[in-house]
This record gives sequence, C-alpha cells and structure tokens, in this order.
Amino acid sequence: MKKIILMGLICFLLLPTVTLSKQRYSPETMESDLLKIQKKYHLEVETIGRTEKGKPIKAVKLGKGKKSILMVGAHHGREWLSSLILMAMLKDYASAYQSGQPIGEFPSNLLDEVSIWFIPMLNSDGVRIQQGDFSDLSIKERAAVWKMNDFSTDWSRWKANAKGIDLNRQYPSGWDDLVNEAKKPMYQFYKGKRPLMAAEVKALSTFTRKVDPLIAVSYHTSGREIFWHYHNKHKNMARDYGIAKKVAEITEYELAIPDKEAIGSGFTDWFITEFGRPALTIELSYLVEETSPPLSVFPEEWDRNRQVGIMLVKEANQLNNYGAVIHNKTN
Repeated sequence: MKKIILMGLICFLLLPTVTLSKQRYSPETMESDLLKIQKKYHLEVETIGRTEKGKPIKAVKLGKGKKSILMVGAHHGREWLSSLILMAMLKDYASAYQSGQPIGEFPSNLLDEVSIWFIPMLNSDGVRIQQGDFSDLSIKERAAVWKMNDFSTDWSRWKANAKGIDLNRQYPSGWDDLVNEAKKPMYQFYKGKRPLMAAEVKALSTFTRKVDPLIAVSYHTSGREIFWHYHNKHKNMARDYGIAKKVAEITEYELAIPDKEAIGSGFTDWFITEFGRPALTIELSYLVEETSPPLSVFPEEWDRNRQVGIMLVKEANQLNNYGAVIHNKTN
C-alpha cells in the first residue's frame, strides 16, 4: 500500500498540471470576462485582498447609490457555478443600466439609489484545485493538498482553500460551538484554529464592514434552497422572512425552515449577527453532493436568478428609506 501511494505521489508531483475539462468556469476566464465588462461599462473594480496563494480578490461596484447590497460567490472551490451566475448578473445589469432598460420587471435606475457590490469568486485558489489546475503550487504544496484530499485524485470534491480551510466555517458567529468535523486541514469541513484565520475571510469581513451593505447574499451550489435565519432578533423576523420569501417566489427555490439549534460560522450567520440586517444563503442547482454541478444547469439557474439582485436592490432601498435597517450592534 505504501508503495502504491508513493508511486501515485511521484506521478502527481511530476505532472505540470492535470488535463482541464472545458465544462467549467475558471478563475482565468472570470478575470478575462471581468476586464471586458469593466472596460465596456467603466465600472469601479477594487482588489479587497489576496488569497492564500496571493491571487487578487476582486469586488465590482455597479450603480451610483452610496448605499449598497453585497453578493458573494465561490466561498467553496467546487461552487464556481455561483461565480458564473454573478458574472452573468453583472454583465446583464450593467448593460441594462447603461441603456436605461428594465431588468425583468424592475427598472434598472433603482441602482441610482442602491448599488450592488459583486465579489464573484472569493476562493479562486480552491476553484483551481477543484478544477485540477496545480500550476500555482510548488511540489511541496502539491504533496500537501494530495494528503488533504485523502490521497485521492478526485479533485472535483475539493471545497476548501489552498490551506485546507473551509471558508464558510471561518466566521466568528457560532464558530466556538461548531463541531470540527475535520481535525486538520482537509478538502472540506476544517474550520481552522481560530475564526477569521483564512486570508480570504479576513479580506471579505474587512470589506463588508467598510461598505456596510444593507443586505448580503452568499451564493452556493447544491439543493435549490434559501437559508435566511440565524438567531435573527425577533423584531427583524417578519422583515427578513418577507425578503427571503420574495426571493423564493422568484427562484422557485425552497425556503428553509429556521433551525433554532443552528450552530453557524458561515458568512451570512456572521452578517445577521454583526449587522442585524437581512442576509441570504442561496443554493443553486439540484442536489449534487460532493462535487460541482454540471455546466448544463446554468441556463435554468440563470433564468431562476436573473432578477434576484435587482429585486434585493429595491428591497434595500425601501429598508433605507423607511429607516428599518438596524445599525451594527457595536454602534
């Protein structure tokens, strides 16, 4: 057995990179698309930090509003479909906004009042590993990620960042109570030695505090379900449920039943706790278990989600106008 593992390791380390499938949305493709959209529509693009491998994490602002909502994709390596959805949304909305055309049933000039910050791909290191691209990894790092993957060559299940930390188990709210399903860096579920440890999570939490969004959304990719509840204050329950219900009606996704015993440590759990404002975790695609959804589901998921962003802009504008937003608990 040891000889088999050693031979496998040698073969893996000597490969310049494994063969990459065309049925994917890669970080390089996203960067290329983003550059084209930025140039065409003159959008504000900000590097909010860098991944563990030093790759820039980009945020893009669409709209003139000083207030904003925040939409984040690809906390997990195998969830790059969320990046494609957000990039499609960015391009579609930018085109409509520039030409003054509506976005579905919503006027695009809503973006004059409330902008959208898009972070299409938080965990590009994890996406590269999941897609079999190890060109940025040293031989030592390749050996490490192979070990984190239980010496398997099934990279399609990779969820963590390049250090084997599950980014959506890295936020302070509920972190102490989270049972560490993985005791060491792994392809999924390792919460790290402390919250806000991963470079990507540090960057996102800092940026979120900076832009102070009215609503936050984290896109994931399995189950066509919407999570909106994490120990929400009672006075906010009707408000937050109402917004989540509208998203469920547009997408025809299932609205999750609140779990009173929810542990948390995810991005939206932290946002609800820290800001006292609505946050949604939206799961794209039918249930796929430990892998990425096939690219073939994109047309249907895009059709379901096309109006989500602009509808939330309208909801955020109403929250802002009626003074219904609860300020950060530290204020």
